[in-house]
Amino acid sequence: MSDATSDQSGRTLIDWRPEDDNFWKQKGKSIATRNLWISIPALLLAFSVWMVWSVVVAKLPAIGFEYTTSQLFWLAALPGLSGATLRIFYSFMVPIFGGRKWTAISTASLLLPALGIGFAVQNPETPYVVFLVLALMCGFGGGNFASSMANIAFFYPKKSKGNALALNAGLGNLGVSVMQFVVPIVITTGVFGTIGGEPQVLSDGSKLWVQNAGFIWVPFIAICSVAAWFGMNDIANAKASFKEQSIIFSRFHNWIMCILYTGTFGSFIGYAAGFPLLMKTQFPDVNVLQYAFLGPLVGALSRAGTGWISDKFGGGRVTFWTFTGMIVAVWGVLQFLPSDADPNGNFWGFFACFMALFFLTGVGNASTFQMIPSIMRQEIPRLMPELDAAATLKQAERESAAIIAFTSAIAAYGAFFIPKGYGTSITMTGAPNGALWAFLIFYVICVAITWLFYSRKNAPVPC
Repeated sequence: MSDATSDQSGRTLIDWRPEDDNFWKQKGKSIATRNLWISIPALLLAFSVWMVWSVVVAKLPAIGFEYTTSQLFWLAALPGLSGATLRIFYSFMVPIFGGRKWTAISTASLLLPALGIGFAVQNPETPYVVFLVLALMCGFGGGNFASSMANIAFFYPKKSKGNALALNAGLGNLGVSVMQFVVPIVITTGVFGTIGGEPQVLSDGSKLWVQNAGFIWVPFIAICSVAAWFGMNDIANAKASFKEQSIIFSRFHNWIMCILYTGTFGSFIGYAAGFPLLMKTQFPDVNVLQYAFLGPLVGALSRAGTGWISDKFGGGRVTFWTFTGMIVAVWGVLQFLPSDADPNGNFWGFFACFMALFFLTGVGNASTFQMIPSIMRQEIPRLMPELDAAATLKQAERESAAIIAFTSAIAAYGAFFIPKGYGTSITMTGAPNGALWAFLIFYVICVAITWLFYSRKNAPVPC
């Protein structure tokens, strides 16, 4: 048999052995690299569409939509709710349908909310319920992460899997920052001319094209969908039914890692979703859209660039210290918010602490994903001793991919709970402090869990 044969379409890899060094050097690495570099821009667009409401909500009042603060926070939070829920289902799609097919289809689905937002914001009579539906549809972008990460996990050998996943996730996460940088620029000009629709005229006579917040992604989504269909591969031996994958629900460490990844990625995406509106409500004199993109940018780059730290020092140890740092950073944010003693607060102190928080979430995102394959390689021989070495490795790889996808689904609820937590806290107390204290307490719990199971001396599953 040749090193990599294919079906009649030439896009399904029948023989795929990334742990075989000769195979990897001769053919595997180039194929995996091609799939990774098509996956990354598709995932970047998914994150851009998923989080676009975090910027759009800040502009809706200016163009005539009279919504309360609570209603605006709902619009910022709902993509997180739907995205997280869709991730649960998307987690199992790659082994069922194939990575190429599912990446192309799921990327193309982003056209629906992108076009919908572009048309809806042009009509000031658009009902609030339409915006709610569009916000929920942006969750298509959130769902894509689970399937994208599961897909890339199948392509790479153990020695480079952590770095590949960090690149896919980290550069994909850049979509939030790219969106928060690009959208404030494109809504100030008629990028698409008369095709894009008439501008909205503000009270001071200036003009905005808020529809461009949706329309700007359309051509790129179309290009990436076509590239995925014709340029990526399905892997035959990665096929598995939902029943075969559902074994992860009986794995204790699947649920533990759901908690820890919620603390890292759930924090990253939740803070990204709520950051612009939180700054706007707490520091109304600051032009928040000038700075909002920097938080997700820092978090995404730290994720992409720090995967090697976990490979060197161990994911469990890095995760432990990451959560410790996040506790300190949240405490710092609380010190600089407006208060009775200091009604204006300190924006730059607040901003610096949030940048540290975003950086740490990126480090933790990489370290927790590095932990999962390590945990399962230790657990499968214990849980399934009847398997031979080859079958044990295959089972560990399959379960690792499914757990990576499923934990990302659970963690994505942070994109809902963090903005909604801000809104609820502000409604009940007039300030977001209560929500931030709740997040800090959660990180304390994560520190304890990490130490107990993974990072202490004689831990049950050291990693």
